[in-house]
Amino acid sequence: MGSRLYIGNLSYDTTEDGLRTALTAGGGTVKDIHIVMDRETGRPRGFAFAEMSSDAEAQAVIDDMDGKELDGRNLTVNEARERTPRPGGGGRGGGGGGGRW
Repeated sequence: MGSRLYIGNLSYDTTEDGLRTALTAGGGTVKDIHIVMDRETGRPRGFAFAEMSSDAEAQAVIDDMDGKELDGRNLTVNEARERTPRPGGGGRGGGGGGGRW
């Protein structure tokens, strides 16, 4: 078990302060919270990551908050998984000319 949590199904109205308050209701300590934002629109994408001060606190938050309502939405709370590398990479390759040289 790790101390980093994934929190899904967040309302677009949920703030970092509101989420921090909900996560610390059981007496735990939140070291960091990051609500993921859409790059193009600047709006929240509906999920966040939080780091608790210990693995035991993270498990307590999972046990307490998974399925509970916050800002009108039932949360999904579980241990965050490491990001898997995506295949491919880099740019899109060369362009096609189409004109005469």
